[in-house]
Amino acid sequence: MWSASSTGAPPASLQTAGRALCAVRGAPSGPQKPEKPSWQWVLAAAGVEFDEEFLETKEQLHKLQDGNHLLFQQVPMVEIDGMKLVQTRCILHYIAEKHHLFGKDLKERTLIDMYVEGTLDLLELLIMHPFLKPEDQQKEVVNMAQKAIIRYFPVFEKVLRSHGQNFLVGNQLSLADVILLQTILALEEKIPNILSAFPFLQEYTVKLSNFPTIKRFLEPGSKKKPPPDEIYVRTVYNIFMP
Repeated sequence: MWSASSTGAPPASLQTAGRALCAVRGAPSGPQKPEKPSWQWVLAAAGVEFDEEFLETKEQLHKLQDGNHLLFQQVPMVEIDGMKLVQTRCILHYIAEKHHLFGKDLKERTLIDMYVEGTLDLLELLIMHPFLKPEDQQKEVVNMAQKAIIRYFPVFEKVLRSHGQNFLVGNQLSLADVILLQTILALEEKIPNILSAFPFLQEYTVKLSNFPTIKRFLEPGSKKKPPPDEIYVRTVYNIFMP
């Protein structure tokens, strides 16, 4: 379970699966889809402390479902400000709005939302990667690289080049920056030179990685989880597959 507090804010908690780099969506009887692990990044960027409780057995999930803790019988669940929030985008929006990471007006919020939605499409490929058959994983790395280089990174390179600021929207840290950095760093773990053709994104990534709260989150010993391994994948299947 996660608990979060910042400047006296009430604790928050998260229910997620396995080692929780990504949670898994869906009741055990339904199709499974690994979920995006971005709420930890957003809380960390906001300077919010949080605790996590990870599901390790099917029985733990059933207990949560039977206790009416999960609105749609799905994880992740974040408990914050007296609410039990589910659905990833709802969780991200609440945290971002609460901690001033969602723009100052409707136009900025719309831009942030648009950038986030596009980036999450790319991030989802990374989240699904460990669950592919071994013979398909390398093919998918090539596919991810092509999509990043052709479809997604040129958009953000152009945005940064056009306004010359350190952040994507409003010249201040936003949800869009956090999700993009998360995605870039995850891609760099698989493809170290993925940004070689994008000088503005290279500079942006370095600056954002040194933003004080994010820098702490990226340091050894933080609550940032390593990439999913075979144990994580096996745990997810044990919990969520019928």
